[in-house]
Amino acid sequence: MPSVVTSPPRELQHLNMDMEDKKRRKVRGRNLKSRLHCKSSQAANTEGFCFEEMSQWSHSLERLLSSKYGTKIFQAFLKSEFSDENIEFWKVCEDFKTIKSSFRMSSRAKKIFKRYIQAEAPREINIDHKTRELIRWNIKAPTTVCFDDAQRIVFGLMERDSYPRFLKSDIYQALMDSMLESVKL
Repeated sequence: MPSVVTSPPRELQHLNMDMEDKKRRKVRGRNLKSRLHCKSSQAANTEGFCFEEMSQWSHSLERLLSSKYGTKIFQAFLKSEFSDENIEFWKVCEDFKTIKSSFRMSSRAKKIFKRYIQAEAPREINIDHKTRELIRWNIKAPTTVCFDDAQRIVFGLMERDSYPRFLKSDIYQALMDSMLESVKL
């Protein structure tokens, strides 16, 4: 049985940001309705995020991904499992939806296709042939939704496979234990 680590892994130590930096950062491309807020008077905030926010991560993958820190920690976990191309693709798609310029959208769509979609791409995601061909056709005149089908498939794969393993992982358990200890103090 693997032992539980009592301090956050090295990949997660960069998440300890001071509160002023956190306030200055703008949230881009996030659904503000689903953004979770923490009351600093009710929770320890030693790692740049609070216990309430972190405890919400276990409710759904959507809640985990609505958190800047949750997304980073989940990505670190996926990297340890050699499947971080999924979250990377999901994040790229979220960013792609914010592009306003048709020239920039066309250029970015081609790059995304070459990196994640085409057969034997460097960071190829696991999607079916029909979806791959639909995207190949869609990027000829890209819109903000041209990768939605692939993004939905990748989200589903993460939700059914990686996300449950993340909740049982040493990384998540150690962070929860650490946050519980901070709240007790």
